[in-house]
Amino acid sequence: MGQLNNKVALVTGAASGIGAACARALAHEGARLALSDLTRESMAGICREILSVGTEVMPLALDVTQEPDWIAAIAEIDRAYGRIDVLVANAGICVMSPVTQMSLDEWHRQMAVNVDGVFLAAKHAIPAMRRGGGGSVIIMSSAAGMRGSANFSGYCASKGAVRLFAKAVALECARAGDGIRVNSVHPGVVDTPLWGTIPLAAEGAQAPRIIDPHRMGASDAPMGRAGTPDEIAAGVVFLASDASSYMTGAELVLDGGINAGAHPRR
Repeated sequence: MGQLNNKVALVTGAASGIGAACARALAHEGARLALSDLTRESMAGICREILSVGTEVMPLALDVTQEPDWIAAIAEIDRAYGRIDVLVANAGICVMSPVTQMSLDEWHRQMAVNVDGVFLAAKHAIPAMRRGGGGSVIIMSSAAGMRGSANFSGYCASKGAVRLFAKAVALECARAGDGIRVNSVHPGVVDTPLWGTIPLAAEGAQAPRIIDPHRMGASDAPMGRAGTPDEIAAGVVFLASDASSYMTGAELVLDGGINAGAHPRR
């Protein structure tokens, strides 16, 4: 407790799943929070939880693909808190489809949220961090940003893009001597509500099927299970805190061993 006392953290995509878990974990460590999602109403539940532990929280309606939304959000945080110390660029979507069946609109939408949204987050939050004397940028990539996976071509492309984006921006900040560290987080199969909302259209299939994260985790992860949002949030707290003060341009892989190599099927 208290690793992030008096720090201000902005978390995107905070209404549920990994984003909400990050909000809880940061709050328990003393951070004051600005939480964003598409609507303020969608964050009512997580904001009540944060307030119950005695932490300040500001809900923001923010479409991460829209630059005017970012300008307004950063200005609102500046007025309320006067600084940003931690950015968790978590908002993302996943389109699972064979490349031959994916529409160009689906490709563009996924890239807009997963890549453009991260670019705009860094572009607009880093100047606020510089005014405050430094901070930590944490970009939510994926195990799929480090290796290919059938039916995830667009998702892999977007998460691989932000993986290298994080490294490049880390070098820019290090060269500027601004005290800002930039790292990426790479979850594997994590049990979040996202899986139940995304149908996977397999090549030649008559109808889409829904992904079961527990079955996928048992099959794909050497540890034999899906991860939890809280396990990912614990890694985010580490990157947000001074415990990772000599870490920038790095990848924090939390995937149950998926990227370690091949393993026999259970």
